[in-house]
Amino acid sequence: MSSSSASAVPPEDDVCSVCHDRFRIPCQANCSHWFCGECIIRVWNHGPSVQPCKCPICRRLINLLVPANVSIDNDDDPQIQHVLGEVQHYNRIFGGTPRNLTQRLQDLPFFIRRLFRELLDPQRTLPLVFRARMVMMVALSAIYVLSPIDILPENVLGLFGFFDDFLVLLIVFLHLAAVYRSLLLYRHGGH
Repeated sequence: MSSSSASAVPPEDDVCSVCHDRFRIPCQANCSHWFCGECIIRVWNHGPSVQPCKCPICRRLINLLVPANVSIDNDDDPQIQHVLGEVQHYNRIFGGTPRNLTQRLQDLPFFIRRLFRELLDPQRTLPLVFRARMVMMVALSAIYVLSPIDILPENVLGLFGFFDDFLVLLIVFLHLAAVYRSLLLYRHGGH
């Protein structure tokens, strides 16, 4: 099994931190922790249903649950259908909530890692428009960072000159993560 497809499912030697059993209908939260879909929905139902639940491990707000490929592949079972429906409902409620910059920066590694994993996995297909947009944004930002022409030149301002390069890369990756997040919501949110 390749590393790109191995990451789309929970680690084999891991267990759900809620039920302490093997994963049933595994879902990955935006904080990268894995749970049984049923367990994390139960955690949410146990608290106030008008706000997203917190990760039982790291206590970050969970505003997106992504079912593993194995969950999606076995979708003819009524129990799986019910849990996936609950996950879609959760994502519809909390997936579109405005998030502050700190939350976006915390979620950035999760979405970028998943995006590149999906990009490199030949069995997963990202829409051609999204792939082209992503490649163009990464190429243009790389050209800007590597070119000697800068808004804040490094040879004049020293380390402070790298600030504009960092800012361009940060904006590109935040935008890619936001677009990929909306793509995930569209796929798993019931169109």
